[in-house]
Amino acid sequence: MSTAGQRVKEVRKRRGLSQRELANASGVSLSTIRKLEQGERETARLETLRKLAHVLRVSTMSLGGGRNPEDPDAETVDRWEAVRNALERPPIVLGFDDEPPTVDGVRATLSETEPLFKGDQFAALAVMLPPLLREAEALGPGGRSVRTRLLHLSGWLMVQTRQFRAAETALERALDEAADRMEMAATVNTMCWLLLRQGELGKAYDLAVKWADEIEPRMSHATPAELATWGWMLLRVSAAAVRNSQSGAAEDALRLASSAAVALGREHSPANDFLLTFGPTTVKLKAAENASVIDRPDRVLHIAERIPVFSLKPTSNNRNRHLLDVADAHAKTGNHADAFEKLQLINEDSPEWLPNQRYARDILGRVIRGRRTLTAEMRTMADVVGLPL
Repeated sequence: MSTAGQRVKEVRKRRGLSQRELANASGVSLSTIRKLEQGERETARLETLRKLAHVLRVSTMSLGGGRNPEDPDAETVDRWEAVRNALERPPIVLGFDDEPPTVDGVRATLSETEPLFKGDQFAALAVMLPPLLREAEALGPGGRSVRTRLLHLSGWLMVQTRQFRAAETALERALDEAADRMEMAATVNTMCWLLLRQGELGKAYDLAVKWADEIEPRMSHATPAELATWGWMLLRVSAAAVRNSQSGAAEDALRLASSAAVALGREHSPANDFLLTFGPTTVKLKAAENASVIDRPDRVLHIAERIPVFSLKPTSNNRNRHLLDVADAHAKTGNHADAFEKLQLINEDSPEWLPNQRYARDILGRVIRGRRTLTAEMRTMADVVGLPL
């Protein structure tokens, strides 16, 4: 199988471009292109491949040719070992003296635990999830509904922390347990996000398109839950397309998502499900994200001006990710002070979420490269996001 560097070289030559011409047109450094083509680097970040693909007029994945996983660090692997074991290993058989869990009891515990998911309280979840997963497994057929929800949330959490194999296991099990089409669609939505984080852009796009078509409601009779679920699937279509240099498909999907949001008229959480909160503000957040992906910091900042950031809860599903896009836009336009301020704001509100974001590391690296001297706060932030100085 050819490497990313070999594919870049082949397409570059077919286009009649020198390495320097490709570097100038794409914004990717000449040294990076040379290292890729010479095999000194086996792969590249998705952002790098997207920039090269845009200039070479091919899809991102035609250059990448496969997964681009963000492997977790050793500390993360250790922290989540018990959760992975609870998800992936056979259930523990209860002994004669063990008191069996009840559906009501597990449901009540899950309800008490959901704020931890919503607030990115990773340390607490690492402790609470293993026994809760085992108890849900022991419920049998009667616990199907609560088990579906728990597995979905666990899969979402594993994606957050880059435990991709465990995430796939949890989400596939949740999909198998799902009782209706809307439950299945909610799980597929998170599956699409998993594929996006793994760099499986084509698979994410195909899956999201399939389900967007499957669940598209009649606008005149659509319930808020149907509109929110369909709208999110369209946002996944758009996210996969824009990352794979399919700008037309990305714009079309975002426009349809906007129509669903307009029909809703407000931010809506189906059955109080924070994973599926959707509405006009969510669409604006994703429009800014798309602009960031295609390296339009001016567009990111323009959209951000119309988003009521401080009315949003500081969760990874909305404000945090958006603030990273805004920080990145500030850094790219030379406003390093505002970029760093946004990183500090995220860290204050979600200190367990930020260290899992490679994106934050890239942004801080850009800020630091624009400085002659580093403040104590910048050195501290470098430790938080794992940026070696």
